[in-house]
Amino acid sequence: MTIPELTAPEITVATPADRARALESLVAAFAADQVLRHLFPDDTSYPRYAAAFFGRLFDKRVGHGTIWTVGRGASLAMWDPPTARDEPSAGSLAAELPAAVLARVDAYDETVHAALPAGPYWYLGVLGTHPAQAGRRWGHALMAAGLRRAAADGLPAVLETSNPANVEVYRRAGWEVVREVASGPLPVWIMRQ
Repeated sequence: MTIPELTAPEITVATPADRARALESLVAAFAADQVLRHLFPDDTSYPRYAAAFFGRLFDKRVGHGTIWTVGRGASLAMWDPPTARDEPSAGSLAAELPAAVLARVDAYDETVHAALPAGPYWYLGVLGTHPAQAGRRWGHALMAAGLRRAAADGLPAVLETSNPANVEVYRRAGWEVVREVASGPLPVWIMRQ
């Protein structure tokens, strides 16, 4: 049995040069995720559609300097600063996704954003690690980097998850559920720290 490396990883701010590796990591990391498979259920188109989806989220955030990464995209946390949430997340996806798929993305996005709290906060939109790098606690280190930034600003941090197992993982990291809603067949837990 190999014991995972527990030394503190080097965390960097993502640049456009990290995009390809970041998308590869996220497509692999979320291949069995309830939300991504609800949005993109077809195995054949999943890699392409998920890459377009994550690419839009990456492009939206990279200019804000709020994507923290380990291994230049092997693991990453995409955060929205308090000033960035007025930007639509689906936006440019209309050219890359069929109408029915885009409708599912928009419906989930609308449900989540309607459930988020009022007032300023940092939003952890995506946290993922390529499966080949799993178990090193890089995700925890990246989450902590964003939480430090929120604390330095004197603001809370917020996230959403539709995975019951993730609720427990986040609780152990100090998050608490503040609201539960549903988007179609998916439960959505809004959590705050």
